[in-house]
Amino acid sequence: MIELRPFNSLGGENHGWLNAKHHFSFANYHDPARMNWGALRVWNDDTIEPQTGFPTHPHRNMEIITYVRKGAITHKDNLGNTGRTEAGDVQIMSAGSGVAHSEYNLEPGVTQIFQIWIQPTRTGEQPRWGAPFPQGRAGGSFCHARVRLRQ
Repeated sequence: MIELRPFNSLGGENHGWLNAKHHFSFANYHDPARMNWGALRVWNDDTIEPQTGFPTHPHRNMEIITYVRKGAITHKDNLGNTGRTEAGDVQIMSAGSGVAHSEYNLEPGVTQIFQIWIQPTRTGEQPRWGAPFPQGRAGGSFCHARVRLRQ
């Protein structure tokens, strides 16, 4: 079933540095009719001001997908992973048994992302981070992302 959710009907909050719109209940937005859709738990439409972002915070047992729509997002975590994901690319983080990470817009302009959380079928797995879905696919074949990884 398709449910249209016009942008102006979404919950959310403008924090100054972050203008967040939530397709499902999240943070201070609670709507019992919009808790999740199957395993899909979060779909946030975030605009992040330049030189700001999410300081280090923990996650566990969640699959987190970030699609960068404009600008770029820089990731750093306690597993030693760092990287910058540009507009058109996707990064993934499997929080598994636990990971602490930060995400910042270190760009001169705003960054816009979709952040999507999916509840995993198994819990307690090894956490990992990467960006395997770049915009520059060659002939439909799988290729490495344009993200600088350091482990």
